[in-house]
Amino acid sequence: MAKFEIPNLRALFAASRTEEEERTYSRTAFYNLLLFITSIAGFSFIAQHVGRTNKLR
Repeated sequence: MAKFEIPNLRALFAASRTEEEERTYSRTAFYNLLLFITSIAGFSFIAQHVGRTNKLR
């Protein structure tokens, strides 16, 4: 059976950038992930608060 090797796309893109560019992209991705998780937690908190408020009426 033939074994096909798929190139690691992240490694290909990383090889075409300098270390500083790669660090900047990585940091931006981390902050975007952190913002996404924080917004999910915020919406969840608001939804729980609104749900409790509506039950009291």
